[in-house]
Amino acid sequence: MKQHRKLLVIHGPNMNLLGNRQRELYGKTTLSVLNRTLKAEARQNRVALEFFQSNHEGELVSKIQQRGPAVDGILINPAAYTHTSVAIRDALVAVGTPTVEVHLTNIYQREPFRQRSLISDVVDGQVIGFGIQSYQLGLHALLQLTQHPPTRQAP
Repeated sequence: MKQHRKLLVIHGPNMNLLGNRQRELYGKTTLSVLNRTLKAEARQNRVALEFFQSNHEGELVSKIQQRGPAVDGILINPAAYTHTSVAIRDALVAVGTPTVEVHLTNIYQREPFRQRSLISDVVDGQVIGFGIQSYQLGLHALLQLTQHPPTRQAP
């Protein structure tokens, strides 16, 4: 029997408040509903998902280091750490696992400090600005990547 692919979905800080926090920007869908939606789509594609959310940078880095080499791909929304975390960037580079970055909002239409992603040049792709659908589109992109992994170049 063919082994199922395993993907790690990482949600950064404040994603636990999804559905309650700034609904005009992030919508009404909660994190648990988002995870259930992704899980259902993954099941249809015979893929197992592991979810992790943390408000702590070191926990996110540790999860990438611990689980990154054991999974086929990473779907990550580093949230506020997108703009500040060299540590998350370095962890993603170190594990070398195919990775797609997602954001609910279009970070390039936000405040100037949010318009830079420190990981965008070390991930395989970025899906932004489509609300919850960013995750769904990112998952589909990651499914394609894990079927046909790209050749990575050093940043």
